[in-house]
Order: sequence, then structure tokens, then C-alpha cells
Amino acid sequence: MNDFLTRRFEEHRGHLRAVAYRMLGSLSETDDAIQEAWLRLARTEADGAAADIDNLGGWLTTVVGRVCLDMLRARRLRREEPLETRMPDPVVADHTTDPEQQALVADAVGLALLVVLESLSPAERLAFVLHDMFGMTFDQIAPIMDRTPVAARKLGSRARQRVQGAAPAPDPDPVAQRRVVDAFLAAARGGDLDALIAVLDPDVTLRVDGGRTLPGGVRVLRGIEAVAGQLATFQERATATSARPAVVNGVAGLVNTVDGERVSIMSFVVAGGLIVEIDILSDPDRLGR
Repeated sequence: MNDFLTRRFEEHRGHLRAVAYRMLGSLSETDDAIQEAWLRLARTEADGAAADIDNLGGWLTTVVGRVCLDMLRARRLRREEPLETRMPDPVVADHTTDPEQQALVADAVGLALLVVLESLSPAERLAFVLHDMFGMTFDQIAPIMDRTPVAARKLGSRARQRVQGAAPAPDPDPVAQRRVVDAFLAAARGGDLDALIAVLDPDVTLRVDGGRTLPGGVRVLRGIEAVAGQLATFQERATATSARPAVVNGVAGLVNTVDGERVSIMSFVVAGGLIVEIDILSDPDRLGR
């Protein structure tokens, strides 16, 4: 492929990764989708048709949308259970993060919203992501899914109704978020039940994905009594690990290590000064990636 087209592709890579990540919730599959878009562009160049692409960004977005749609449909055919059996891959940024990952974090959506998106059909998810998150018209979206614009609009509307209000909106102040997370960590380390309860929302949700270490997929606990009841586990893990602040999917989080090896990633959604959601990924296979 010529250097000019290569540079043009790289200009769009960040946008394409953001689209694919919202569609798939998997960083490895996101990279696969971007690679497939690159290969298709290379084939177009080899066939001499690249010069006919007037809007490369739109063309690449269409290709990635179709690739992601096929991936989501393949998941369904494999009978993978989408909701609450596997946490979406967290996007983590700290002082060690490379610029490309930093860019994805800056534009990341919360894990809670990604979990809700997992409950949509592939076509609903495509319509919602491309229209509501990236501002594409339904006239542009319809050909990607081989539907009419009216049908695409109906899919987007149905998806929007299911998504609205399903994922908590975090407080906008990152300093205030971090203050609440620090209070949670102090309460956990000290085994202080009252202090822990003081930072938890009454309807708090805890989601833990331990991968092969936790048979049955993701464990979900809801309500302050159930989550606060995990104080002994929180204390054990907090005292056994070294916690480093990080930004996880745009909100305050922690990267926990033992002897320098990452053992878990925690994401906290803080709303109204209280923790409304805690997501913990401790799957060693996925942490290694």
C-alpha cells in the first residue's frame, strides 16, 4: 500500500478503535476489526479502486461497522450469553499508558453502559452506537446493516429506550470521584464497616469477573447490604495488594498488583458523592493481555 494511503488510514485509526470498542466491548476483537479494515483497504488499493473512495473516513467506518456486526452475529451463533456473564474489557490509563490507549480512554464509555449495550441485538447496537454516539444519520447507517433508513431508525429508537437510564451517569469532577474512591480504599483496608457504608449508594451494584477462577462467569451483587457484606473480602484484597490510582473507562479506578504483577482492575462509578457501581476484573487471562 502506498505511503499516502497508509498515513490516511492512521489518521482514522483512533476513531475506528472507538467505534469498534463500543460495538464489541473487547479490546482484542477491536484490534481484529481494525486489522480487517486495513486488509480490505489494502485489497482495494491492489485492485486500483482506492482512488474512487471520496470519503475515506466514512468508508472505513462503514467497513468497521459491518465487520463488528458480523462479529456480534457470530457470538450469537456460538450461543455466547452476552449479559452479565462476561465483563467488557476495561480501558485503563495511568502513567504507563501509551498515547493511543490514552486517546481511547479519553473518549471511553463506562463499563456499565457497555454491559447494557451487550443486551441489545447486533443491529440495535450498531444503530445506537453509530447514531447516538457518533452522530451518523440513519441514511448512512442503513446500508451497513442492509436495512431501510426507516428500519434503521426504529432499531435505534428501540435501543435508545432500553439504554436510557439503565447506566448511571458519573459525577463530572474527577477529583471528587477520586476522593470517594480513596475513602472506599481506606475503609476496606481498615475493615471499617461504617466508613464503607458511608460511601456506598443504597442501590450500589458490584460486578466481579474472575474468568476461569470464578465458574459461571460474572458475579453480581446488588444493594448496600450485599455489597457491604463483602467487607472481609475487600479488606483481605486491599491489604494483600498494592493499589495504584488509574482512570478506567473515564472514571476513577484502581490497578491492584502483587509484587508488580497486575491482579485486578477496579472501576468505580461515583454519582451524588456515593459509589453506585463497582466493577472488578480479576481474570488472569484477560489481565495478561
